[in-house]
Amino acid sequence: MSGASKPLTDEEAMRLAIAEAEQARVEGEVPVGAVLVKDGEVIARAHNRREALCDPTAHAETACLRLGAQKLGDWRLRGCTLYVTLEPCPMCAGAMGMSQLSRCVFGAADPEKGCCGSVYDLPADPALKFATRWRAGILGEECRDLLTGFFRGLREEDA
Repeated sequence: MSGASKPLTDEEAMRLAIAEAEQARVEGEVPVGAVLVKDGEVIARAHNRREALCDPTAHAETACLRLGAQKLGDWRLRGCTLYVTLEPCPMCAGAMGMSQLSRCVFGAADPEKGCCGSVYDLPADPALKFATRWRAGILGEECRDLLTGFFRGLREEDA
């Protein structure tokens, strides 16, 4: 036995993304979390920070891709998988393609803005010249419940 830890499964990595989403919720942000994995090891973790940073681009996915690229010393994220609790929007799906991300795994589908199959399949668009494979629905119910609970709480506050 070499003593090396075994690579994370999709479910294990998604649990880490859910923990990031929980942190976003605690901070008053829309609860979306992301984790970037390469060779079975976590490279970066992030969650939504749009409110805190007053930055419309501060989505969990873009922050995670940025941190991962910095850690790896390369903007090309080939061989990496991004785990995110919500299906990426057009901006984030575009960033995945532009970073040459190999794979994206997401929990809850986004029927309004999702660009990994729900509204559009941006990673498959030939204009990006690099197709990011994606997988949907990993711990999807748990991810969806986190979001619906957050927005239900906001509606109750407004009532």
